[in-house]
Amino acid sequence: MEDQAIIALLLERSERGMVELISKYGRAVSRIAGNILADPLDAEECANDTYLGVWNSIPPTVPRSLGAYCCGIARNQALSRYQANTAKKRNSHFDAALDELEDTIPALGTVESALEARELSGYISRFLEGLPYDDRYAFLRRYYYADSITDIAKTLGKTPHRISVRLFRIRENLKKYLRKEGMLP
Repeated sequence: MEDQAIIALLLERSERGMVELISKYGRAVSRIAGNILADPLDAEECANDTYLGVWNSIPPTVPRSLGAYCCGIARNQALSRYQANTAKKRNSHFDAALDELEDTIPALGTVESALEARELSGYISRFLEGLPYDDRYAFLRRYYYADSITDIAKTLGKTPHRISVRLFRIRENLKKYLRKEGMLP
């Protein structure tokens, strides 16, 4: 079913809209939650929270891209749960991806305002737009969706080592770009 038809069902508060949404985007939502959260039960609960979030926000929101909207809610739900879960322990899979970016992008606590955070986001988006498709895909899959390097390598038909090296070079170029733009010291 097309996204606009699913959105129309959700706007009418039809439960069929949720069935169609889960059928179309359930795998993506579950994958994002599973990539960020170590516990499969937490990931499942996060997916359910995502569907509830979509149900509660449409209406009044009418997203332009239903898939991106669902994935964004799933990511935010998973990150919230991840932060709550890791107050005492670490999830090495997701922490590894975050640690890779630690020296590249300023920590959210150092960004003094929401305006500066938006400005930083704009710089990162412009940087990513200038990358070749494979590099942009690898960066987003690793640092937004928290995919493993092995999974990214399989999708792109490259070795995990090559993807790891490419991501390192992309991070280094991003750091140089952010310094040049005055976003890093």
